[in-house]
Amino acid sequence: MRRRSGSGGSVAIEYALVLPVLLVMVLGLIDVSRLLWNQTTLDRAVEASARCAAINATLCGTSVQIKDYAVTQAFGLKVTTAMFTVSKPACGQTVQASMPFQLIIPWLARTSLTLTATSCYPA
Repeated sequence: MRRRSGSGGSVAIEYALVLPVLLVMVLGLIDVSRLLWNQTTLDRAVEASARCAAINATLCGTSVQIKDYAVTQAFGLKVTTAMFTVSKPACGQTVQASMPFQLIIPWLARTSLTLTATSCYPA
């Protein structure tokens, strides 16, 4: 069999054009997945701690205990008690959280976001 001459360079050019687009798509998919997982985990932590504050006065009787409980409910996230705030408005027990999220893709102008979650559980 005879090879066509000069076809090796076109494959390299096509690869060079497609590879950056493919990498941005894969890294974007990873970033979106991490973002959704972090937001869902943060939502679950504030919901569980607001519920605990409303129904379990021995485990979550003070705001410090509620924040500690929220940290334990944020499975896999590196959060501190300073990221959570506790209040008692008319709706019941409210727990709010705010945490920074760093994107993997460095080419975006804004590579850091702030995730927030709020939950109010009636007392």
